[in-house]
Amino acid sequence: MKLKTTAALFTAAWLMALPAVAQDQADLITPIENKLTFVFIPKVIHPWYDVVQAGAEYAVNEMAKRGVEIEMIWDQPPQADVADQNRRIETNIGRQPDGIAVACLDRVTNVQLMNEAVKAGVHVINFNSFCDDAFPFVGPKSSVQDGYDLGEYLAEELGGEGTIAILSGSLTASDHVERIEGFKDALSQHPEMEIVFEQPDNDILDQAITLTENMLQAHPDIDGIFGSNASNPIGAARAVQNAGKAGEIVIVGMDDLPEAVDFVCSGVISALKAQRQWDMGYWTILYLVAMNENHTYPMAHDTGTRFLTQEDCVDK
Repeated sequence: MKLKTTAALFTAAWLMALPAVAQDQADLITPIENKLTFVFIPKVIHPWYDVVQAGAEYAVNEMAKRGVEIEMIWDQPPQADVADQNRRIETNIGRQPDGIAVACLDRVTNVQLMNEAVKAGVHVINFNSFCDDAFPFVGPKSSVQDGYDLGEYLAEELGGEGTIAILSGSLTASDHVERIEGFKDALSQHPEMEIVFEQPDNDILDQAITLTENMLQAHPDIDGIFGSNASNPIGAARAVQNAGKAGEIVIVGMDDLPEAVDFVCSGVISALKAQRQWDMGYWTILYLVAMNENHTYPMAHDTGTRFLTQEDCVDK
């Protein structure tokens, strides 16, 4: 025991006697010499993701000016189908790209494959719909607040009473589920408000229209409608307008697709909570580059949301 202690002290004294060597932190960065390939795997083919792609393309062009060449591939299922999305994730892992960006449609199975990608040496980032804290995420980490805010807005518009319908989007998508959770929490503060209809539209516009038409037949005196994704506020607004009930039913929902904004400005939709999906695409590219360069990067970048009402329209 005494000999070990003496040896340890001798080693420590010897190390202290060595001259200090400054380390240039720039040496920690890995220069990008070859073209990078990044694959985006959204939940579904949808105009909402076109805006994400536009932000990503802007970042790709910025990187090109730095001399970093990026090939960006979008591989999304035509419908919100968990098995289809997972097949695409698995296939792209086998291609060994420099990065994969996933919008989670089903947390449990998506995360399993994302972990497999990391084990295979592929950089993985999560955007839009939160998956797991193990992966860097770009987007609103929790969508509960958006649903709550829209529920409170609807309650205020209706004076705290009335019958409500919910178009619930995809039942496995975390952001859709969390918005409904927040919306119901807000309505629970108003006992005179009752949810009489709730159905998934699977993020398909035509389904949202049909569901709303059926709902209006079953509940002709409905007072309010909540749409949990980018498609269903538009579907609800089309059906309500076609039924001649525009302005009679308060519609609130998510996102700022052009048609949805037009419905806000014409008074068919009362309010939207709009995400900043352009930012999601932009920062996802930048962080994937950072991962390949061995830079630091945040594990969570909340891109936020904002309210849109008729007051925001230039020509009301």
